Amino acid sequence: MLEIIVLPLLTMVTCKETRAAIIALHKNGFTGKDIVATKIAPKSTIYRFIKNFKERGSILVKKASGRPRKSSKRQDRLLKRIQLRDRSATSAELAQEWQQAGVSASARTVRRRLLEDGLVSRRAAKKPLLSKKNIRDRLIFCRKYSEWTAEDWGKVIFSDEAPFRLFGASGKRLVRRRKGERYHQSCVMPTVKHPDTIHVWGCFSSKGVGSLTILPKNTAMNKEWYQNTLQQQLLPTTQQQFGEEQCIFQHDGAPCHKAKVITKWLGDQNVEILGPWPGNSPDLNPIENLWSILKRRVDKQKPTNSDKLQEVMKEWVTISQDLAQKLIESMPSRIAEVLKKKGQHCKY
Repeated sequence: MLEIIVLPLLTMVTCKETRAAIIALHKNGFTGKDIVATKIAPKSTIYRFIKNFKERGSILVKKASGRPRKSSKRQDRLLKRIQLRDRSATSAELAQEWQQAGVSASARTVRRRLLEDGLVSRRAAKKPLLSKKNIRDRLIFCRKYSEWTAEDWGKVIFSDEAPFRLFGASGKRLVRRRKGERYHQSCVMPTVKHPDTIHVWGCFSSKGVGSLTILPKNTAMNKEWYQNTLQQQLLPTTQQQFGEEQCIFQHDGAPCHKAKVITKWLGDQNVEILGPWPGNSPDLNPIENLWSILKRRVDKQKPTNSDKLQEVMKEWVTISQDLAQKLIESMPSRIAEVLKKKGQHCKY
């Protein structure tokens, strides 16, 4: 009879199922010796299961307490405060400082404790340094335009200058490689000591990209060059995109932008200026996102000389109006986020 009952149970492989089978046999009146004879499990295991069942009345195994933590909750809070004082401190450095507070723990333990508090190691975002004046100016600007809708921002032409360099130095490049291929020619990003660089000026609005001009080599970005650019590039763009409709021009506070001759020229042309634009605020200018997209596209061409960098003009005109409009429509969100963060950087 016992053999008939146990035969199907011999196919069981998990501890939980084996335990249930042993207790089932025990409940049916079989002795420990009878169950051992089935060889369903080692003798010591069978008697331990039966003993635990008699004591607790359940086949569930009591969860083990595990290895005691090396630190108390109070010491964990101390570690968190130490980390928040210096966000760039390594886990090894934190372990040493924690040890001075009486906690002997490894760097690995430090990382686990910080993960429990949601403190994850990540590459620091690069953003311009904001002075108190920058923060104040950002808040003044954002409060001034806090009620503007995406339709209002659609009447603005954003502009900026940007550098483009050889060998993909314009931005980051990620590659997928196998073990041992770190220095394979197809997996490295070439660099040179003095890479060729070109500077461009461009503008765009919700109606699409406007003019893009490349600054002649060895030419400084001065008020003369800037006035000529506005004359030759900005005015045709405003006429093409807005016709007789009034639009607003945005540019930052670069010295050549604020020159008296430029201010007078813009006034003579009846060009309305957005602002005053706060310093160190690329996150408020959607053209910065266009530069990033453009640089990635140019980098894919792998330019090796300044002539090939002229490809930037071809890539610029391929930027769609849908993309331009989407960036313009992000302005209300940018304004709201800067206000929410009291003038600090936003995610854009």
